[in-house]
Amino acid sequence: MKPILIKNANIVNEGVIFRGDVLVEKDIIVEVSNSISVKSGDTKVIDADGLYLIPGMIDDQVHFREPGLTHKATIETESKAAVAGGITSFIEMPNTVPQATTIELLEDKFDIASRSSWANYSFMFGGTNDNLDEILKVDETKVAGLKLFLGSSTGNMLVDNPKVLEEIFKKTKLLISVHCEDEATIQKNLATYIKKYGDDIPIEMHPKIRSEEACYLSSSKAVALAKKTGARLHVFHLSTEKETHLFSNKKPLAEKKITAEVCIHHLWFTDADYKTKGTKIKWNPAVKTEKDRDGLWKALNDDRIDVIATDHAPHTLEEKAAVYTKAPSGGPLVQHALEALFEMHHKGRISVEKIVQKTAHNPAILFQIKDRGYIKRGFKADLVLVDPNAPWTVNKDNLAYKCGWSPFEGTTFKSRVTHTLINGVIAYENGKYPNRSLGERLTFNRG
Repeated sequence: MKPILIKNANIVNEGVIFRGDVLVEKDIIVEVSNSISVKSGDTKVIDADGLYLIPGMIDDQVHFREPGLTHKATIETESKAAVAGGITSFIEMPNTVPQATTIELLEDKFDIASRSSWANYSFMFGGTNDNLDEILKVDETKVAGLKLFLGSSTGNMLVDNPKVLEEIFKKTKLLISVHCEDEATIQKNLATYIKKYGDDIPIEMHPKIRSEEACYLSSSKAVALAKKTGARLHVFHLSTEKETHLFSNKKPLAEKKITAEVCIHHLWFTDADYKTKGTKIKWNPAVKTEKDRDGLWKALNDDRIDVIATDHAPHTLEEKAAVYTKAPSGGPLVQHALEALFEMHHKGRISVEKIVQKTAHNPAILFQIKDRGYIKRGFKADLVLVDPNAPWTVNKDNLAYKCGWSPFEGTTFKSRVTHTLINGVIAYENGKYPNRSLGERLTFNRG
C-alpha cells in the first residue's frame, strides 16, 4: 500500500474545522498537520482543496439481510453501497434467517463479513423470551451489544415477557439496544383499521397504527427499567417529539447510562410524504408529523439524542408494492445518509461539526470502539472526503443497492461523497471503486 497524503482539506474533528493535511501509511493516520511534505516519490497525493475531510460514519443500526434473506441484500452488496455513502463501519442487526440468537449463529455472520464486507463491521446479538443463558455467554469485548425488539418488526423477535426482560436488564453487561413500540397498542390500532379497510389500509394510517402512544409507552418503560436495574440502555430510532424528553444532556456521553439514536428518515420525511412515497417510506417506527421531526432535530442539536444512524433495511420493490398489511417496513439508506445530512446542513438544520459528532465521534464513544471515529494520529484511516458544492441527482443508474431502489430517487443533493478510505485503502473515488477494501472486525475498549 502506497502512503496517501490528503492536502488542503477542511478537516473536521472534535468540534473544530481547520485547513490542513493528513498522511496515511498502511492503515493508520500517521500525521495531521497544517502542512505535510511528500516523503517519498510513490506517495499518492489527493488535493482536497474545497472539500471537507471527515472521519467515516459509523452506522450503529443496519439490516444487511445475510444470511437467509439474500434476495433483498447481502453483506457484500450493502457494505459496498455504504462505502459509496461514506459509511466506513457498521453494526448489523440479528433479525436475519436464522436469527443470530446463539453464539454459533452470531459467529457465522462474522465469518461471512470477514470474507465479503467492504466496510468494518460488528453485529448485535439477538435477545428472545428464552435465550438468557446464551446472552450471558456473549463476550462484551468482541460483540457490539445486545438487540431487543420490544415491538414486533421484520423477523419478529418480540421480547414481551416482563419477567424475562427484567432478568436480561439485571444480568447482562452488554450494551442493550432496543426497538421500542408497545405491541398491545399496535395490535389494537391495527385491528381497528383492518375492520374499517380490510388489508388494503391507506399508508397514511401507518403512523396512526404505530402511534406516538405506542412509541412513548414502550420507550418510557424501557428507560424506567434501565434506571431501576442500572442497565446500559440505548434506544434506537426515536420517532416522536414526546420521546425526546425521556433523555438528558446533563452529562457527557461517556458518562451516560441511557442514550438515544435518531435515523435519517425520521429527520427527513414527514407524514405529508406518504402521499407521494407510499410504502417506500413505511418504516417501524413510522415516520410521523412535522412537529415530531422538528422535535427530533431540536433534541439532536441539544444533545439529548446522541447518534444518527440509518436503520438501512432493504426489501424488493415487489415486496413493498403489496397491500398495507403485507408490505414490509424498511428501506435502503446507507448510500445517501451523509449527503442527506449535508443537505440539511445547507438548509441550516445542523452544523458540519455536529454531523461528525453524531455520526462518527459519538458512535465510537457510545460503543467504546477502539481507534476509530476520529481524525487523529494512530487511529485507523477510515476517512471520507465530501464536496459541499457538487450537485447530483439520485436515480436508478447510480444506485448501489441490490434492491435497486431508494426513497431518495429524484432528489438532488448539493453535496457529494468523493472519496472513502477504509483502513487506508481508497475503496471509493468519484463514482468508482478503484480498490477492493476488506473491512475489519470492530474491536472494543471494554472489560
